Formats: sequence, structure tokens, C-alpha cells
Amino acid sequence: MARRRKRKSRRRQEGRRILEGVPQFSIDCGEDKPVTAARKFIHTEGVLPPALLLVKRNEHTTDRYFWAEKGLFGAQYVEENHFLFPSLRQMEDDSDVDTDDIDLDDDDMEDDEEEEEADELTPVGAF
Repeated sequence: MARRRKRKSRRRQEGRRILEGVPQFSIDCGEDKPVTAARKFIHTEGVLPPALLLVKRNEHTTDRYFWAEKGLFGAQYVEENHFLFPSLRQMEDDSDVDTDDIDLDDDDMEDDEEEEEADELTPVGAF
């Protein structure tokens, strides 16, 4: 039987892209559970949110946690629900708007207004 391809969620991909800009810390959990090791690391190092913690459980497994203002979350949850985190929303807004790339002249503004007027006059489903 042919294997089906796993569908990739656009929302999760967007969340993953946003998390790439967050500072990352790699630690080893040692004798502690991964969450406990992450919490101890945050406390001892004074890590400020937002931060991504990669906790190595063993040679094959690494757990990912996101340190936010409201606590410690699983990274997968944050990828899927990144819009719920104010610190990530600020990062997303900063990355979306790059003022160096924007160059609007008065002529461009007039063209945009004409296009908007044309859009308003076109009835939906008229084609």
C-alpha cells in the first residue's frame, strides 16, 4: 500500500517560522524530568521570556518548550496557537512590516485609490 503524505498545517508552519526568531537554549535534563530541568535552568540562568528551550532527554529524544510571560508551554502547542502569545505577536508584526522596503509616492497612493473605487463598483458574482 502506498503511504499517504502527512498534511502540513499552514498555521503551524507560520508558528514555526515565528519561533525561529526566538532565542534558543539547549540543555541536558540529567536525572530530572525534562520539564523540571527546563524550569531549573530558567530559574538559575534568569532566562527572560520569550525563549525556546531544547531539553535533551536521551541521545534520540529532545523535548521542546516555550518560555512565555505566562509560563512554560510545549513548543508544538505554541506553534499551533502562536497568536495567543503577545510576545510572539509583537515579533510577527515586526517581521511583517519592514519600513525600508516600503516606498510610497503620491502617484502610488492615487493608483491605489482608483483600484479601490473600481473594486467597490464591481458587483460580486458579476462575472
